[in-house]
Amino acid sequence: MQAQSSEKSLRMKSSRVEKDNIGELELPVDVLFGINTYRSLTNFPLSGRSIATWPTFINAFATIKQATALANREIGSLTVEQADAIFSACAEIKTGKHDSHLVVDMLEGSGGTSTNMNVNEVIANTVARASGRELSDYSFVHPNDHVNLGQSTNDVVPTAMKLAVHDALEGALRTLSQLADALARKREEYQSVLRLGRTCLQDAQPMTLGQAFGGYEAVVRRHAEQLKSVREQFLTVPLGGTAVGTGFGSQQGYKDAVFRHMSALFHANIQPTNDAFDGMQNMDTCARLSAELRNTANSLWKIANDLIILSSGPNGGINEIILPSVQAGSSIMPGKVNPVIPIAVCQVALAITGNDTAIAMGCQQGMLEINHFELLVCDRLLDSIRLLNGATETFARRCIDGIIANENVSRKHLLASSALATALVPTLGYAQVSTIVRAALAEKRPFLDVVIEKELLNENEIMSAIERSAHGS
Repeated sequence: MQAQSSEKSLRMKSSRVEKDNIGELELPVDVLFGINTYRSLTNFPLSGRSIATWPTFINAFATIKQATALANREIGSLTVEQADAIFSACAEIKTGKHDSHLVVDMLEGSGGTSTNMNVNEVIANTVARASGRELSDYSFVHPNDHVNLGQSTNDVVPTAMKLAVHDALEGALRTLSQLADALARKREEYQSVLRLGRTCLQDAQPMTLGQAFGGYEAVVRRHAEQLKSVREQFLTVPLGGTAVGTGFGSQQGYKDAVFRHMSALFHANIQPTNDAFDGMQNMDTCARLSAELRNTANSLWKIANDLIILSSGPNGGINEIILPSVQAGSSIMPGKVNPVIPIAVCQVALAITGNDTAIAMGCQQGMLEINHFELLVCDRLLDSIRLLNGATETFARRCIDGIIANENVSRKHLLASSALATALVPTLGYAQVSTIVRAALAEKRPFLDVVIEKELLNENEIMSAIERSAHGS
């Protein structure tokens, strides 16, 4: 009997009970979330990535809750004590202190309700504990009545998502700029190194290695500008629309106040959507950004593939550039070094392309007044940004910065190619050059050897003609 009593007492101490419109559940006594969150753990054991996986998302969520608390205090819907308590709890969340309690899966299927309630419950329970109350005692600050006052999952989640993405893009824009700068340094360093330009993987015309790096630099800078432009669109958000866009459930003056406080807290000019119903229904801005992230990744993919080809060999390939040796390339072949950083960049591009497909489909599948797939879109967008950020930073630091031109090999390939014939046309004329090309091919000799042997041009004159051709003059 005594053992049964002790077991009952232990069970009571290690759990607490909460009720909702479905029934009641026993929750672990020390968790800061409540019944809504707890049910989601059973319903959505899907990706293994909780909402705390993305710090910018949690930071945006908590900051929105701070802004709504200040707005509701301003219009008299919350007491000063309630608003201050909510604000302080959100400040704790933003430090990462409570990440272990933000446990809802990023792919939860409740249209964001579980995510919103997870945050609401952690805030309310943080307030309860700070005020000396028991967890689940919501008499002072309630997850729905106070933390969620004037809001709906349907306007809070897309707002948090957009602001999180805006924040996350700052790092990607910075690393893209760093990559462009690294390519610019190589453009300057190798502006006079002649090489054989190739089209369709066949010999084409003379150019310089610096010109190739200049092309890479230009496309990276262009993508950075495009991403920067799209990023600004993420400061237009649907907060204030509540459930479907009408704003029902919020009090007069709330929307103006919340945008003013939100802009101050985020240090950005955040604006409401021109049409609240459009803002709640449509996610074309997210699809647009995802497409640009994919385009950026594809351009990096192209650059990475070029470097793989140009560094191939060293004896059986092109070998016109030498990539930094960052690790051993084989467990069985001694001395082999592989282009692992460019290969990793290619893999990132593949992953971002896959994310873009999921995002495009998620944005397309909105139904009636809201899009139910916002958490998928948020997860995949933030993943693409993180992948792009990591790839560009690594590409610049571990690969581009250390590239060395193999000038002797480049010169050998250039001078051995009949592609130089075009460079000599302005000096010798098309007909004479054609005759020399045919003779060189028939005799299986280098084109320039025939030119020099016939005393049509000397080596210095040939190199001057090649230089002019490479610089378009």
